[in-house]
Parts: sequence; C-alpha cells; structure tokens
Amino acid sequence: MRALVINCSLKPSPQPSNTEALAETVVAALKGHGAEVDVVRAADLNLKPGVETDMGDGDDWPSVHEKVLSSEILIIASPTWVGRPSSLAQRVLERLDALLSETDDQQRPVAYNRVAGVVVTGNEDGAHHVISEISGALADIGFTIPGQAWTYWHLGPGPGPNYLDEDRGHDWAASTGRAMASNLIHAARALAENPLPAPPS
Repeated sequence: MRALVINCSLKPSPQPSNTEALAETVVAALKGHGAEVDVVRAADLNLKPGVETDMGDGDDWPSVHEKVLSSEILIIASPTWVGRPSSLAQRVLERLDALLSETDDQQRPVAYNRVAGVVVTGNEDGAHHVISEISGALADIGFTIPGQAWTYWHLGPGPGPNYLDEDRGHDWAASTGRAMASNLIHAARALAENPLPAPPS
C-alpha cells in the first residue's frame, strides 16, 4: 500500500511548515499500518497553471502525476488562508482535474479505487470549510473519501500562534490523524479487494 502526501504550504523548503508537521502525524500512523509514504511540497515545484497532465517545458506536475497513479492513498495538506485552502492547494486540485480524462485498461477513471483525505492547519477558524472544499473536489475527480478522512489544528476564532509554536490542541489533532490514517488504509484495502467497476455506459 502506497500513500502520497502533497503539502500545499506556501513555504518552500527548508522553511519549517506547520502543515507538514501535522501531516507527519498521519504519515507516521500510515507507516504503522505498513504503508509506504511519499511527501511532496508543492512550493518546491514549478506547477504551471492549467488542467492538463503536462503543461510543457519546465512543468513539474508530470512527476507528481506519476506518484499519484502509483499510490492508493492521496492526502492533500493545506494551511488556511483568508478562510480558504491555500492558492497552491487550488493549483494542485486544478492539475488533478486532468485525471477526469484518463481511464485504466478497464475503462475506469484512474482516480477510481483510490482514497483521499485532507490535513488542515491555521491559526483561525475555517478548517471545516477547507476540508469540505478539498474533499468535494477530490470526490468530483473520482477519489473515494472515507468517513472522517481528515484532521486539522487551529485555535480560532481570531489570529493566534502557529502549530509549531503552540502545544495546545496537538493531542486531539494527532488522535484524529491516527483515526484518519486507519480509515484511509482500511477503505483502500476494501477497494483493492472489491474495486469499483467502470461507470455504466
């Protein structure tokens, strides 16, 4: 079982990422279930605007696309900015839109029989809105979203400290992250044993 985490923090490496720090609790739980996990930071890549798999010279998305297709589990991790997913999370969702035109050898959309979840950080309220936006987009593309396939951390409402600067709420977010990982793993295993068929013509 393979999982891919796309960290949509606006901070490039090597800057510390609050979002990646919370995502690491989910990564550890997935590894505890035997999954191999790859983490990609979107800010480190040149992800050109567009809704095609390859937008031409210099586009780094094709390598991410390959990682998506080699994984049974996809996690989008995003900070909350102005109450919404980050601009990089939106860019990633737009690039994932290309999967709608791809099918496997049984004519199933390639996102079928893959599960997805969401990790959200922010120092203001809005996490559930971000989760719903990203989850809804992933479901539209064809991913299966299990129950409680998310975790988040914030101390809203109002401005406040960042995840890496504050211990409050970490235990709850980590516990929810472990539940998220378990639900994703078990849903992915169920789909592997009983895959969804191609849509009726």
